[in-house]
Amino acid sequence: MRIIIFGPPGAGKGTQAAALSEKQGIPHISTGDMFRKAIKDQTSIGLQAKTYMDVGALVPDDITISIVNDRIGESDCAKGYILDGFPRTKDQAVAFDKTLEEKGEDIDYVINLNVQEEALIWRLSGRRVCSACDAVYHIYDHPPAKENICDKCGAALYHRDDDKEETIKRRMAVYHELTFPLISYYEERGLIKDIFVDKSNDVIELVTKAIFETLGIA
Repeated sequence: MRIIIFGPPGAGKGTQAAALSEKQGIPHISTGDMFRKAIKDQTSIGLQAKTYMDVGALVPDDITISIVNDRIGESDCAKGYILDGFPRTKDQAVAFDKTLEEKGEDIDYVINLNVQEEALIWRLSGRRVCSACDAVYHIYDHPPAKENICDKCGAALYHRDDDKEETIKRRMAVYHELTFPLISYYEERGLIKDIFVDKSNDVIELVTKAIFETLGIA
């Protein structure tokens, strides 16, 4: 099963992709995570990506397409995968379609998480990440026991540059301009599965349940 998960920054794509990955036994491929690891490792791709990510801009298509194509060619992707954060532009989607066509494959589902913008800004601006083990916290919703210290390993937490409010607003603008139009692109092929997240079901487990039911996963 090959799945794309869409949604604006802070919609919970990574959390839901991880749940699907565990349920289906297929890898969760996050371009954001791959780029952040490359930045941490100070690779050439990481250094290039950082200049864009720090200001809320998209990493150029050629770099993104290359890193994704390499990843889906690995052996653990033979039975499928969940793409989180890719494609983000029409050019990326078209290039990815060409890659799949050459492999005789296709996308099965595109999950679209619909979340109110105000909730997204609240989620992202309050997020803190462990500098050592990458555990994620939220200063309002899921704070650490000791302020700015990771419960798991005791390392310092930090506020990612791309989670700061100014950058969030730029990321949202980029999403609406470049990524949101992809909904129509995949809708024309009947692949879109909409999941609406509002105050009545803004709980991780309820969103996960809605996704499983929509995909017919027991």
